[in-house]
Amino acid sequence: MSEADHKDQMKRLEERIAGAKKALDPKPRADEHYSGANLAWRMVIEMVSGLGIGFGIGYGLDSLFGTIPIFLVLFTMLGLAAGVKTMLNSAKEIEEKQVAEAAERDERD
Repeated sequence: MSEADHKDQMKRLEERIAGAKKALDPKPRADEHYSGANLAWRMVIEMVSGLGIGFGIGYGLDSLFGTIPIFLVLFTMLGLAAGVKTMLNSAKEIEEKQVAEAAERDERD
């Protein structure tokens, strides 16, 4: 066998190995469509929990001091702001994760 034939065989073998590895790469999960629903529920829970905690603190302070519902309104608004901030941070985190995954896919292809 000549050197050129040997190199040609090695090249074909490497191509076959690369094709077999690509066939064994994990496929995207079939339940990817649930990720949007999970994200939506996560954001709803973050918003409601911020409102609930703010409402609870405000109601507790109003009951403790016997005041008009000024603390209730104040802490409910603070809870809303905290919920929105947490929701935006979660959206930013998920966006960064998606960008990183897209870059990784482009790198592999």
